[in-house]
Formats: sequence, C-alpha cells, structure tokens
Amino acid sequence: MIYIYMYNLHCRTKRGLREKEETKMKSTRREVEKRSEIGSVIEELSMMTIVKPGEKHESGYIPTKPFLSVCYFVLQVLDKIGPTMAVLRQDVYQNIKTLELMHESNTSVNLNLVEILKSEAKEGNARKGSSCSKAMVWLTRTLDFTSSLLQTLAKDPEKRMEQVVEEAYEVTLKPWHGWISSAAFRVALRLVPESKTFINILKTEEENYDILKEKMQMLVSLFVPFLEDVHCILRLYNLENIKST
Repeated sequence: MIYIYMYNLHCRTKRGLREKEETKMKSTRREVEKRSEIGSVIEELSMMTIVKPGEKHESGYIPTKPFLSVCYFVLQVLDKIGPTMAVLRQDVYQNIKTLELMHESNTSVNLNLVEILKSEAKEGNARKGSSCSKAMVWLTRTLDFTSSLLQTLAKDPEKRMEQVVEEAYEVTLKPWHGWISSAAFRVALRLVPESKTFINILKTEEENYDILKEKMQMLVSLFVPFLEDVHCILRLYNLENIKST
C-alpha cells in the first residue's frame, strides 16, 4: 500500500511539474508574440557594440550574429509591405545567407564581420562575385532604406505609403542601382499598401499608434549611429561605391 501511495504521489508530482512547465512555455510564447518586431530589434541594437578601427580594436569590430539579427528584421518589414517587395526581399535573404555561411565556416574567427572584410580585401575578392563584402554593403544600404522609411512614417503617418517608400528608395538604394533595378522598383511602387494598413500590421494588438510612433522614433535614433559606424568601416575597406551590375 505504501508503495502504491508513493508511486501515485510521484506521478502526480511529475504531472504537476509538466503542467507547470507547459504553462510557463505558453506564457513565454505569449510574451514573444506580444513583443513587436520593432521592440525586438530595439533590444538587439541597444545591446550591440560596434568598435571603429583605432578605438579599442586595431581593425574594428562588428558582431556578426547580432548584425544579421537586425537584417532579419528588414525581411519582416519587407514582408509587411507585401509581395511588391519580393525582389528586394530575395536579395536581402541571399545576402544574409552569404554571411551566415561564412560565419558558420569558422565561428571563432568570423564572429567579427570586420575580419571577413579584412580577409577578402587581402585576397582581392571583396568586389568579386557573391562576396561577403558585397553582401554586407547591400545589407547596410537596405538597413538605411528601412531606417529612412520608418523615420518618415513616424513624422507623417498620413503620407501615402507609395511616396514614403519612393523617398526612402531615392536616397538610399537608387544611387547604387542600375536602370533595370530602378525600373523594377518603380513598377513595384504601384502595389504597396496604404500607410494606415502598413502601420496596423506593424503594431501588436496591445499597441496604439502613439506607442508605435514612439518605438519607431527610438529605433531610428539607434539606427543612425549604428549605421554611421558601419559605413565608416565600409569606407575604410573602399566598399562604399559598389554598384549593382
């Protein structure tokens, strides 16, 4: 009888622990779902440190995985703009994968993106084919595009989304695109959603526009110095003037 009692007690305890763990996991999932993509990238950028050459690091330092996490945010923004951004989204995805594969090939060395740039510059491959250097340049420019887009939306949410996207494109991506890419982008502009629709998609259920606006402003304030530092390092390796073929 004692054995049966202890066995039943053990089963009840295990079941209780399992139910408690499942409740905790569900609660965690709910918290993740509540937190918007913007909230997540704000957290990522707040913790990220970039070291420019000559400060505390001879070559400079850009952490690879956190940088790519921020780039994945761009994919989410492009998804919310809709299928009209499919070509740009595919380019971003391929560039992320290029850097991810390089990182995975030697995680101890390639945890610093600057070491990858340094290695390709030394080998003379920085501007050739699908190099990591070119991937980083285009990812940085797309981050510029995203930052500009969010900055305009935060200032003027009533502005037509087509105009918001076009203005961001003109100052960040167009100077580096060939005529084919520029023409394709102009066709895509006709199919972007309304600003109100895009803003509603960016918000979580618990957020109103004022909260979202505050988050967008905070994100842009983090993007600006972050991107300035990245561009500084790209200039050091003479990569700023790369154009699409």
